[in-house]
Amino acid sequence: MIVDFHTHMFPDKIAKGTLEFLENVCKIKPYTDGTYAGLSKSTKEAGIDISVALPAVTKTAQVDSVNRFAAQYQEAPVISFGGIHPECENYKNILRQIRDMGMKGIKLHPDYQEIYFNDIRYKRLIEYATELGLIVSVHAGSDPKCPFDVHCTPKMALELLKDVKPDKLVLAHMGGNECWDEVEEYLVGEDVYFDTGVVLNRMPEEQFIRMVHTHGADKILFATDSPWGGQKEFVEILTEMPLTLVEKAKIFAGNACRLLDIPIKNTIKNQ
Repeated sequence: MIVDFHTHMFPDKIAKGTLEFLENVCKIKPYTDGTYAGLSKSTKEAGIDISVALPAVTKTAQVDSVNRFAAQYQEAPVISFGGIHPECENYKNILRQIRDMGMKGIKLHPDYQEIYFNDIRYKRLIEYATELGLIVSVHAGSDPKCPFDVHCTPKMALELLKDVKPDKLVLAHMGGNECWDEVEEYLVGEDVYFDTGVVLNRMPEEQFIRMVHTHGADKILFATDSPWGGQKEFVEILTEMPLTLVEKAKIFAGNACRLLDIPIKNTIKNQ
């Protein structure tokens, strides 16, 4: 079983324009067309059982429409999280609605939301999301939108961890995209999950293996950041990594199934 814990999709009517905009920002060609159909096709072709879609809300006015769209997809092959903006004054109501709509978690993107991750608004929001049992996935580290103004640094993440103590916080891109030395300094060993979104083909393999061993394979989640990472390609990269079958099983699906509270099927083979 394989779960991709970090993917993206958009409503059909805006998918093409959104991907063209993001392609211009990221300077990367997408692997899918950005639609549910495109993500589902990629998921199945890669041999992935579930893709977790993470909607990034960039304006408070988007919250309702984003969550209406996300709520439609709560079964394999795609499970979508909800979206929220830290400037939402009624954040408690929105978080309860997300939970009541059956969604397992929320996505936050400090760079696109233009608020630093140690801001009190994030702390309050994540504290309440934690009370509700929601998973919180956060873009961490550098982003092509503002590569020299990182809105979620490892030090900011550590401050929030110490102040809020969330038990289901996922820092994308191995804890901080392109900030991996700082991740090792400040975050490795803390009670936080890292996902592998769009880094397995860029992060030095030696450093990745070291972080798996020092942070713990039980706190690493397989992820691609599709459409910006190829799902089939990333499955192949992790499969070939010099890790044990038990470690790979945890990363590919075991940890994700525990967080999502869904059954684990055939996560460990040939042992």
